[in-house]
Amino acid sequence: MTAPDTRGRLLLMPNTLDLGAAEVPLTDVLATGVILAASRLLHWVVEDARSARAFLNRVNKVAPLAQPLQQTQIAELPRPPKGAPRPAQPAGPSPWAALLAPALAGHDIGLLSEAGLPGVADPGALLVAAAHELGIRVVALSGPSSITLAIAASGLNGQSFVFHGYLPAESGARRARLRELDATSRQLQQTQVFIETPYRNAAMLETCLEALQPGTRLAIACGLTLAEGWAHTRGVAQWKAAKAVLPDRVPAVFSLLG
Repeated sequence: MTAPDTRGRLLLMPNTLDLGAAEVPLTDVLATGVILAASRLLHWVVEDARSARAFLNRVNKVAPLAQPLQQTQIAELPRPPKGAPRPAQPAGPSPWAALLAPALAGHDIGLLSEAGLPGVADPGALLVAAAHELGIRVVALSGPSSITLAIAASGLNGQSFVFHGYLPAESGARRARLRELDATSRQLQQTQVFIETPYRNAAMLETCLEALQPGTRLAIACGLTLAEGWAHTRGVAQWKAAKAVLPDRVPAVFSLLG
């Protein structure tokens, strides 16, 4: 007879996409079961402790927390050096095993990003990899991801797409990278997806209109799940004619198909 597994689980807890914007009702973007699961957790590993406490306060208004927030254990993920490449796998014992110690002791842990799904364009992926190494069960809970929502709303090829994260900040390198993505997209008929820091939204759009072919379709999804959110797909020539202006405080996801 196999002994029961006494280890806890790592729950990948979705977050809203309204970080830095007016809050949307939690129940508009998270399922009741997800909110209830969050309310029961006593241990968390998060991207940012302050925003995690704000999230749990929102949860508490819908489903009372199992214990006072002050007693809940909240640990932050290690912050990799900016621009550092992602390691192929967690490095030995490092901090990862310590962060997962409650699960090894039988407690469920919630992994929370500042926005969207943890582990997707998110440093939490390393903790997930460490959990697999330690034999801890990983449970992904359903919630909003700006990347997948943007692809769904774009009308571009959702069967074959690549997410590239952030493109180069320097204008010349950014222009060259966009031309490369445009050519790749046209050759493979593959949607190319990327994001930008909100205050550089306008610069990214300007470079897209300079670098991409006139017939390339460019999709922009801005402020997804927010009341003022929108998603538009147009040819590059149409974007130029529309003289669109992007907000500098709202996250946007860019997708193109040559």
